[in-house]
Amino acid sequence: MTARLADIAAQAGVSEATVSRVLNGKPGVAAATRQSVLAALDVLGYERPVRLRRHSAGLVGLITPELENPIFPALAQVVVQALTRQGYTPVLATQTPGGSTEDELTEMLVDRGVSGIIYVSGLHADTTADTGRYERLRGQGVPFVLVDGFSPAVAAPFISPDDRAAARLAVTHLVSLGHTRIGLALGPQRFVPVQRKIEGFVRAAQELLALDPREVERDLVQHSLYTLEGGQAAAAALLDRGCTAVICASDMMALGAVRTVRERGLDVPGDVSVVGFDDSPLIAFTDPPLTTIRKPVHAMGQAAVHTLLEEVGGTPAPHSEFVFMPELVVRGSTASSPGTRPRP
Repeated sequence: MTARLADIAAQAGVSEATVSRVLNGKPGVAAATRQSVLAALDVLGYERPVRLRRHSAGLVGLITPELENPIFPALAQVVVQALTRQGYTPVLATQTPGGSTEDELTEMLVDRGVSGIIYVSGLHADTTADTGRYERLRGQGVPFVLVDGFSPAVAAPFISPDDRAAARLAVTHLVSLGHTRIGLALGPQRFVPVQRKIEGFVRAAQELLALDPREVERDLVQHSLYTLEGGQAAAAALLDRGCTAVICASDMMALGAVRTVRERGLDVPGDVSVVGFDDSPLIAFTDPPLTTIRKPVHAMGQAAVHTLLEEVGGTPAPHSEFVFMPELVVRGSTASSPGTRPRP
């Protein structure tokens, strides 16, 4: 036991006496110190004493798309941690091809008496989907928050990145490097984030390169899937149209674009620059490290939880969209356009 106390004390940065007081539920320990000791227990893999275990304030559902794209687990982790700190028990429900649908997962969560639900990139982002499902859910008295994708037909709080600004950041960066033939690779047209990225991309190309908006959307925008293979296919089409730079709507697509460039015997960024979107975990360690638009995942996840718990507590948040600004992270996958480099 002494060895355990020493380990926990060292991890928490407190004395063994303080650890003992916390474990025995004695008063006289600051809340922040008590939390540090409990966190040390968790990190070291020790089981909390029964008296120190939290009683759940209720269940909260989190419905996400597949978890193969690293940005979804990253967002889920932020949400889960924030809910746990507030005493709620998160229930992660993931959609998979051929598996449970969003409606089925919603029904399962409602049947289990969840206090509320957070939807990430769900049907609310699909402009062809029936939004009546959300009004029916509200009629059942279940609070919910919608992340990534806005619909004016749904009276609910929305949490979104500024996709228009994201596209503009990428275009501005590439234009500063001398690129004039820039392509945009993204998902199906029907999704709100896709439409917004296109709007930002077209406007930036018009303002910075004096290009005709109709020609930009016709020649420089390529729809595909948010996968490695989707990025490969989209990049191939854009390279065939003479693009020296490709902006991708996800980091997974960007890795596919890099693969396509190399399969053609070209170099990234020597011949073609590639920009991703999300700044997924580990993306800084790819070859080359990926220039990307960092999605404000932590701020968005925290806002989603805060907004939902406000609704759960009887203080409804405004039924409007909270928009978070992305950030350009420049790494090794972008460089000057080949045509603008001085010859040796």
